[in-house]
Order: sequence, then structure tokens, then C-alpha cells
Amino acid sequence: MSRRRLLTGGAVAGVGAIAGAGVVAAGGGQAPVPATAVPAAQIGTATVAFHGPRQAGVAEDPPAHASFVALTLAAGTDREALRRLLRLLSDDAARLTRGVPALGDTDAPLAVLPARLTVTFGFGPGLYRAAGLKSPVADLPKFKIDRLQDRWSGGDLLLQICADDPLTVAHAQRMLIKDARPFAAVRWVQQGFRRSPGVHAPEHTQRNVMGQLDGTANPRGAEIDPAVWNPDGSTTLVVRRVRAEMETWDKLSVTDKENAVGRRLESGAPLSGTLEHDKPDFAALDEFGLPKMPDFSHVTRARIEDPKLKILRRPYNYDGVPDEAGTTDTGLIFAAYQRDIVEQYVPIQQRLADKDLLNEWITPIGSAVFAIPPGCAEGGWIGEHVLA
Repeated sequence: MSRRRLLTGGAVAGVGAIAGAGVVAAGGGQAPVPATAVPAAQIGTATVAFHGPRQAGVAEDPPAHASFVALTLAAGTDREALRRLLRLLSDDAARLTRGVPALGDTDAPLAVLPARLTVTFGFGPGLYRAAGLKSPVADLPKFKIDRLQDRWSGGDLLLQICADDPLTVAHAQRMLIKDARPFAAVRWVQQGFRRSPGVHAPEHTQRNVMGQLDGTANPRGAEIDPAVWNPDGSTTLVVRRVRAEMETWDKLSVTDKENAVGRRLESGAPLSGTLEHDKPDFAALDEFGLPKMPDFSHVTRARIEDPKLKILRRPYNYDGVPDEAGTTDTGLIFAAYQRDIVEQYVPIQQRLADKDLLNEWITPIGSAVFAIPPGCAEGGWIGEHVLA
């Protein structure tokens, strides 16, 4: 505890389940998808290294549960206070990702199953201002489809906490917020989920709450590095909260949904192909002489030909409590990683805002941008080179 007191001293005042042993059944009469049987104990004890030249929680296969926690720095927080805060957060994050309790953890048994826990730190424009530095990221321009709410937007410091177990995420979130309490206040928390371990085979594309396969066009293998990482090990993150208008989406036929998306809902194949990973043919015509890939479809509007300009989508579903009439509160926490937001993300989002038919059934209600600094070596802390 003495080290904790030292690090917080001078802070601004006031301020899973067992995977199936056989196969995973696919819908619509498709052949079963083989799944790797992973004992529950291995799921619980699996770890992802915190230390390294790049932060974890970006390029790895996303765990099933996530919490995005945005913090607002207390007035008067300076560079020295930020150093203390990030040293403390980095130390406890490194412990928790190994399955070791945080310092002063009064519920230590909750920390022993990390379940692939990752903690990724993002720096918003406000953090750079507090440190007297020029920010490498700026708020997105306003898009005509945006209906942004303050309660889901902005933030000076982001903690992206992901694991395959929701209790692990909840405990890590509580420990890290306690660390940050002398320095910052919680601005917003967005919690999301994906399929649990063992439900699908590894590398299977996830579905979102609208039934679509989400992430088919992600960069893969050797494409990831030039699209996502800067030479110093940094990247950038856009977090968008996108509400799904399910009451009207549910009224559409399957064909109408597929035309809006540009992919078959069952297989994820582009309307010009037969398999999920077939390259869309935007010049192909149907029997009526019309484009098989409609110009207004989501896939058409979002397409990127240059691999270096792709973005890495790492989305999570959210599903809140329905209101008294049964209307759902559901949608997507859309997390996109890329080297440069202006060069890569903004042009895609502008094309989508201008002519994506899917906009009829989705509404962006939150938006935030963060620089993701490089990782750190053992004994170091995230942001040490930025705040040197």
C-alpha cells in the first residue's frame, strides 16, 4: 500500500462455459462448423501478455465480453499527475491480466481467472491538452446521420477491458476505476458482448444483433500491420455507439435486408458471390441488367481497395433493458482501429453517411476518438514515452 500512496500522492483533490466436444451447428441446414473443445479451466486461466512493444487488446481475437470506460480528468491535472495515474493503472492492469490481484484488492479471489483479460489504454484530445502536448487525434467531423448524445461521447482517457468472462471484466473495471478515482471521474461506460468461447470455431466471423456477419472485410494476416500499426507501435481508435432500429428492421424481408447490407444474411457471401470471403464483384450484373452489388448497399459504400487504408473492426453488441412497451435498446459498440483516423476512417464514414441504405435502420448516438500509445516493457508503464 505504501507504493500506492506514493503514486497517488499529490493527486488533484475532490476529484466460460465448457466448449462443446463435437461440432457447432450452423443455421439454415448448413454443414456443421467444427469447434475446438476447450476445457473450462483453460478458458479461465488463459492469459494475454500485457507487456510488449504494442498494447494488447487490438489485433488478438476479441474475447467475449468488453467494457469501454471513458474518464474525464479532474481540473488541474498536469503531466506529473498523469504519470502517477498511468504508472498505477499500468501496474494493476499488468497484475490482473496475469491473474494476480491488484494492490489492495479486498476481493482477491475474483482476480485469479483472467480469462484472456486485456486492458488497453487510449488517450483522448483532453489528455494531451492537460499534458501540454499536441494531440495526434481530433474529434470526428459531424456526419449528417449523427444523433450524438453527450452521455456516450468524448473522453480524456479510455480503458478498454476485455475478457472471456463477464465477472473478470467487472472486477478489473472496479479495480481500475478505484485507481483512477483521485485523478478522474467516469464519463461513460459501454458494455458489450460477442459469442462465448466454443460457440463458434476460432476465426469464425461474429454476428451482430441485426443478424449480420460483422468483420468479414477486416485486414488479415500480413495486411494488419500496415493498416493498423504505426512504426512506434501506436495506433488510433474510434468508438461509435450505433443504435439498431430493430422495430423497423424486423419488418423487412430477408431480400430487403440483404440488399441494404450487400451480403447474404445466412452465409455472409456478397450478393455477387457464393462464399463469405469471396471478393465482391461491383461490376457484376443480374439477369435484369442491374448491379448485383447495389450502389447504396453497406458493403459497396464501405469498400476499400487499398489494403493499407483498411480499418480493423472490433465490434461488440449491446442489449439494454426494453422499455415498458417492449421496445429494445440494442445496437453496436463499433470499435475501429487504424493507423490514421483522418486518412482511413473518416473517408469510409463519410461515404456511409452520404448514401448507405442501412442508415434507415441504424443511428449513431455516441462518438469518441483516442490515440493508442505504444506498449511498455516490464517495469514500464503505458504512456511513458508520450509523457516523458
